[in-house]
Amino acid sequence: MAFFDYLDSSLPRRAALRIGGAGMLGLTLPKILRAADAQPARPARAKSIVFLYQFGGPSHVDTFDMKPEAPDGVRSHFEQIASSVPGLPICELLPETAKVMDKVTLVRTVHHNMKNHNSASYYALTGHAPPLDDIRLRDSVELFPAYGSVVDRLAPLSNGLPTFVAYPYVIRDGAVTPGQHASFLGKAHDPLLITEDPNSRNFKLSELSLPANLTPERLENRREIQRLINRQTESAERAAAAGLDAYYEKTLSMLSSTAVRNAFDLSAEPEDLRRRYGRTTYGQSCLLARRLVEAGVKFVNVYFASSIGGQSTTDGGWDTHGFNNTFMYPILKARHLPLTDHTLPVFLNDLDERGLLDSTLVVWMGEFGRTPKLNSQTSRDHWPQCYTVLLAGGGAKRGYVHGRSDRQGAFPDRDGVPIEDLSATMFALLGLDPATEVYDRLNRPLPISSGRPVTGVMA
Repeated sequence: MAFFDYLDSSLPRRAALRIGGAGMLGLTLPKILRAADAQPARPARAKSIVFLYQFGGPSHVDTFDMKPEAPDGVRSHFEQIASSVPGLPICELLPETAKVMDKVTLVRTVHHNMKNHNSASYYALTGHAPPLDDIRLRDSVELFPAYGSVVDRLAPLSNGLPTFVAYPYVIRDGAVTPGQHASFLGKAHDPLLITEDPNSRNFKLSELSLPANLTPERLENRREIQRLINRQTESAERAAAAGLDAYYEKTLSMLSSTAVRNAFDLSAEPEDLRRRYGRTTYGQSCLLARRLVEAGVKFVNVYFASSIGGQSTTDGGWDTHGFNNTFMYPILKARHLPLTDHTLPVFLNDLDERGLLDSTLVVWMGEFGRTPKLNSQTSRDHWPQCYTVLLAGGGAKRGYVHGRSDRQGAFPDRDGVPIEDLSATMFALLGLDPATEVYDRLNRPLPISSGRPVTGVMA
């Protein structure tokens, strides 16, 4: 068999991606042959992923891994109720969610060692450990890209729709939290970031709106002028502009896309369904996520957070230490758990009824859990050593619990799942080999995940 015939017929997708990133130069025949022995990725079970990111860190021992036999000072102030899965009780303030637990896998032993929001969130949003656990960790193109940007790099849509959409906030803990964009992959793979409130009466894509006096045709003429200028600049400057140029080209194609406009048109939904999701930012964000995956978008980040920062009974994420009068139990009872219970089960049922849940992986998670031991403010602090992640659809088992935490929910007792393995599982269910390599700014090959898929959660 000729050498290039061998490449065409026998080289698995993972090896081809590696070669495609590095070029044929620099690869020896033995290296290529070793790559050909690798196993190909599993077939895709999910067409899309909806990443419901709960910024701030929900308390696992007050929601999905309660410890009613734990002593005072550890045990939740809430009671348990039965769910649709025998022997799987959850928090009493989640009665509607309890009805859909037969659609869900709970991974109760996710763990890592990052205790600050920005470093832990970067870990959760990318699957890669940050260089340090520091509240001062800042966004940088040296850090790893968001999951959705990796998907856009390796398996982009070609129908004019964005591959990766994120909204309704840019999350931050002081500084902007790393892991929300394409980083070293280049701006061409950034998400379509929407900062408008989907619950707003006049919700529209201002990010894709033209000034009244500027038509798409005139904009294209301006782009031609920009291309001419770029061609006349020095090569280094042109290289720096290349990522922006690709990003602008992608955005320009969306301006004239009927499919994009229709996907984001929440006014097309019946008012009754909108009320069922909840006329809240989070509720309408989840409804928009359903419309986006229905249209074919591959990765959607929905941030449960706040546009102004802080936590209260009317606003904010899950960072409820009990400081500055942000006492955990009143906030959970008045806002976080009712809002979750109003939205999450409606979202899962809507996907299921439309035949979308089997092809859509829903991931509900924060950057860490909360300390089993209550602090002096009758609240809980950051706890990455063991917490719960909810998976539904997209090839995940239904009505299943993976792993077991210890008696107080402090550490994994059985089947621990590091963040890397969770990221590998997501990529594998989407049909991407976690060992596939991308290249950073120094042209170093980096696997998209260093973990191994958790096959135990796969249907």
